[in-house]
Amino acid sequence: MPSDLFGLGTYNDSGPSSSAGVSSGDQRYGSDLKTGDLRRRYNFGDRVSELAIAQDPFFRFVSKIGKKPTDDPEFKYTERRPSYHKRYAYVSNHHATTISSQAGDDANVVAGALDTDDIYKFAMVTDYLSEGNLQNVYGQSTGKVQPGDSGTQPAFFLPGQIVRIPYAADGATFAADYSVPEAGYILVKITDVDLASVATCAIITGRVVKGVADAVEMASYITATNGIDDVDIQSKSIAGILEPKRCYVVGTAHGQGTGFPQTWKDQPFSTGYGHTQIFKTSLAMDNTTRATVLKYEPNEWARIWREKLIEHKWDIETALLYGSQFSDADGVWQTQGAVDFVSSYGNVFELDHTTKTQDQFLDDMSNFLDPRYNNANATLFFVDTATFNWLHKLSGYFQNNLEISPNFSANMSLTGKKKVFGVDITTISTPYGDMNVARNVHLDSSAIKILAVNMRYCSFRPLVGNGINRDTAIYVGVQTLENSGVDRRVDLIQTEAGMEWQMPEAHAYWA
Repeated sequence: MPSDLFGLGTYNDSGPSSSAGVSSGDQRYGSDLKTGDLRRRYNFGDRVSELAIAQDPFFRFVSKIGKKPTDDPEFKYTERRPSYHKRYAYVSNHHATTISSQAGDDANVVAGALDTDDIYKFAMVTDYLSEGNLQNVYGQSTGKVQPGDSGTQPAFFLPGQIVRIPYAADGATFAADYSVPEAGYILVKITDVDLASVATCAIITGRVVKGVADAVEMASYITATNGIDDVDIQSKSIAGILEPKRCYVVGTAHGQGTGFPQTWKDQPFSTGYGHTQIFKTSLAMDNTTRATVLKYEPNEWARIWREKLIEHKWDIETALLYGSQFSDADGVWQTQGAVDFVSSYGNVFELDHTTKTQDQFLDDMSNFLDPRYNNANATLFFVDTATFNWLHKLSGYFQNNLEISPNFSANMSLTGKKKVFGVDITTISTPYGDMNVARNVHLDSSAIKILAVNMRYCSFRPLVGNGINRDTAIYVGVQTLENSGVDRRVDLIQTEAGMEWQMPEAHAYWA
């Protein structure tokens, strides 16, 4: 009894201090009697409620399907981007007889200047780096490449190729958003390619195979104002704005007995690097507390140990989302998280739940899944709570309000639910494939609405080598408290791992 009174007077467990709880008559928190010091048995029931949530959906997935151990804390990797679909360019200058610079001062071509069998010259520029075939990512200003920048010279033009060159109607004004539509195209067979005169463009000379009799405007003209190099090209839709201005190689034509044609060599490889980050969570407890049998969960050490493991995973989850690759003055490394990587290098779209329509969302999906730079849908779409609800409202509207019959499906509809590695996944069908949506509560406290990640192009990289595994290693020890002679158990949970990110085109991010 004295210990009971002592506990009631000195120890206050969680919950309101009033016996009635928040309001009079509220039974949630019970009576004035507190649970007591160290949760001793006071004839309470045996049932304890425990909140169960999907604490770490992203970490679960990368550790289950994307784990790729590394034997170096500063690991490197290589990305490969093929060039066969990047053989396009924009007209930046043109003339019937001579070109000496990348840009001219008049987009107009007079009537009759592009008749069949005429010889004409074009200065061609492009908007991606030939080293690694690194191109713009929609909505991403980091690392953007403007037409005619250094390192973008199109080296793929060869004599004998047929090039399709678009044009606009005569008198068309090139607006600041460069939205002039294509009115038609000509075909030119290349007879000569000059890569030496201007380092940032290719000057091709060609014979007109398919001409145009009228006066026209070259649709991809570069000028000091309102030209394609005068706007943020990475913010323009490829399908809607840029594609009608691009000139493509559309085959070759050679005569009999002409022998081998010329060739060119691309460089499709680029490299990146990452750091492993050391995560530590420790637990210490004296042997007296360890030996005491308590109510609900008798072994206090086992309870706290389990909680510390969850805490450790929680820390890794948040770091793999929000971490930024960095090395401080003390040589401590941090790895790069998904949000930081995608917001720096991936597609960026805006999402406002009050104004965004389903049609606009599908337009974003179209840009995100453009096959010219993204050949695979995101494996998972991690969303905050508000967006999780918004997507379900969008996908359920058609079925609840407009569906004519079960055989007539909506463009965007909820098709199923499942559990993957214990995480609830909602499948939403769209014209651009299925969206596998997982709610991630860690995004609720940020501006991130949807984080779309192709799990095939990211890897969780724990440090493992020479017989040492630092993928969640456990270190156990017994320490003696200074000047007391009392032993205490000390455990350390340690993980050293980093994230490898590839193919930034295959990720998306709405904020």
